[in-house]
Amino acid sequence: MESIQVSLKGESSQALPKGISAKAAIEQLNGAVPTGVFAVKANGVEIDLLASLETDSTLQPLMFDSPEGKEIYRHSSTHIMAQAVKECFPTAQLTIGPAIEEGFFYDFAFERPFTPEDLEKIEARALEIIKRNLSVSRREFSKEEAIEFFKSRGEPYKVELIQGFPDGEPVSAYTQGDFVDLCRGPHLPATGYVKAFKLLNSAGAYWRGDERNPMLQRLYGTSFPSKEALQAHLDNLEEIKRRDHRKLGKDLDLFSIQDETGPGLILWHPKGAQIRLLIENFWREQHLANQYELVYSPHVARLDLWKTSGHVDFYKENMFAPMSVESSEYQLKPMNCPFHIMVYKSHLRSYRDLPIRYGELGTVYRYERSGVLHGLMRVRGFTQDDAHLFCRPDQLGEEVKKVLKFITSMLGTFGFTEFKMFLSTRPEKAVGTIDQWDQATLALETALKNGGYAYQEDPGEGVFYGPKIDVKIQDALGRSWQCSTVQVDFNNPERFGLTYVGDDGKTHQPIMIHRALLGSIERFFGILLEHFGGAFPAWLAPVQVIVLPISEKHQGYAQEIEKNLRLEGCRVALDLRNEKIGLKIREAEKAKIPFMIVVGDREAEAKMVAVRQRNGKNLGTMPIIDMVKLIREDMPESVKKGSLLFE
Repeated sequence: MESIQVSLKGESSQALPKGISAKAAIEQLNGAVPTGVFAVKANGVEIDLLASLETDSTLQPLMFDSPEGKEIYRHSSTHIMAQAVKECFPTAQLTIGPAIEEGFFYDFAFERPFTPEDLEKIEARALEIIKRNLSVSRREFSKEEAIEFFKSRGEPYKVELIQGFPDGEPVSAYTQGDFVDLCRGPHLPATGYVKAFKLLNSAGAYWRGDERNPMLQRLYGTSFPSKEALQAHLDNLEEIKRRDHRKLGKDLDLFSIQDETGPGLILWHPKGAQIRLLIENFWREQHLANQYELVYSPHVARLDLWKTSGHVDFYKENMFAPMSVESSEYQLKPMNCPFHIMVYKSHLRSYRDLPIRYGELGTVYRYERSGVLHGLMRVRGFTQDDAHLFCRPDQLGEEVKKVLKFITSMLGTFGFTEFKMFLSTRPEKAVGTIDQWDQATLALETALKNGGYAYQEDPGEGVFYGPKIDVKIQDALGRSWQCSTVQVDFNNPERFGLTYVGDDGKTHQPIMIHRALLGSIERFFGILLEHFGGAFPAWLAPVQVIVLPISEKHQGYAQEIEKNLRLEGCRVALDLRNEKIGLKIREAEKAKIPFMIVVGDREAEAKMVAVRQRNGKNLGTMPIIDMVKLIREDMPESVKKGSLLFE
């Protein structure tokens, strides 16, 4: 019998029969399949535990604690949910059902939305399917066979998907009991491997995300290898609901989105505007300290500008329709970059002028479909903390390095210290030569390595004009958010004919870097709001301290305190209502004001203040100047200094 060499986790290999299953191979090499293992990586490729090995293989067992393991576990859970839907509602048609972060979803074509009672029924059936411990097996068809098979089962959406597959390649499906679904796998060996399953909610979704297509019914769920892990996740979801920025924004009177104004368009209320102003002022201070020049650009421009930049060709579906003005077409700006390019072009540039760094808090407008709008996180009009750097080729690496340090320092000021970096490479739809892409990608990769940053490669996820580095932060609930980005662009300098005069007296083309630190102000504000649960640190709070007189006779002293605090630069409020002090304190805590000053007879006589924190802790009595020190001590060092210089 022909044999192959198989090793486990890269250890010494052993000759085993060709065609042996991965499971049997692990048993031969290890004595048993380790508890919790349900799939395998063979030579870096994920396969079923029962898949046969046909070539020399290095095996890496997969469990739930790996990203690949989670995806396999959740995708298998999706099939369990889909089977439950088909058993409960046979007329429902299958579409797609991927694993997503912390769970999964599946879209069904059904004649009506699913009700809460339907969800209870589906979840009960899913748990029953898990209890049946159905074996899961892979099956392969030719493309033609797969089309006929799913036609015979009344699954037109599956047929449409298969028709888009390449000719001549096998099509795989997975079977568990009577349920069969189109899937490339791998999957759990049996439904009983899922130990904790929960159906979460339902929503509408268009087929393939296109509003011109039929509306489908999307079911969300999650699964874990233990009931304890599931419960911890459900508790976290409840905390996420409590911190929802849309709810907090309304409760704290920070912003609103109103039908009369239009979906995806934010109205900033005074308290929200105050926080935004603090963020933006800090942003400006840091950019000036780091030798950026601030610019402003209009909200519209001739459509020809966007044709030159390539946006009309590559970004049109995300742009609002042009408007006609005096026989010319104008476009609401989806990006700031063409304007910064035109500022650069307004003068003849020398190699001595470079690098040039332009920064702008520029409001842009993008046509986001109504189905994806989500509070501050996904809007149609937003302010981008944008900057564009123009440099010589020999300066590129150093500039990217400085930007990465600027990103981590800026985000660190707001309390984010956990970063994940991703290097995104050339997508299928792109402009520029392969050499240009290779040169730009190498520059980003070198900056990451020289800066000592751990990163993952994200193949094919670059923007159409160049590769990029995306930076994700982690919030208080452990969620990842992508805010910052660094993008190298050889394309726009060429399209716009940008030049500088080199030391050889000849003209050369500069390299352009697109860069954002916070992303959009709106989205970053929403992330901050949820990160802090609305309880902003005192340096960002719209009201830092509120003065609460116990009775009317203490109002004069309370007003004196308020005046002194304002003179010290504190953001202070005064509650002169004829209400009980307990009610005033509760309402101030509900408003998440960091400090409360309670004024009574003793405080007025001693010319002191009694200080209370929003968490209920009493700090005792102190002079007003000590109250001011408490607020100032809350400031990060970079805010106190007003600059964040880098060596």
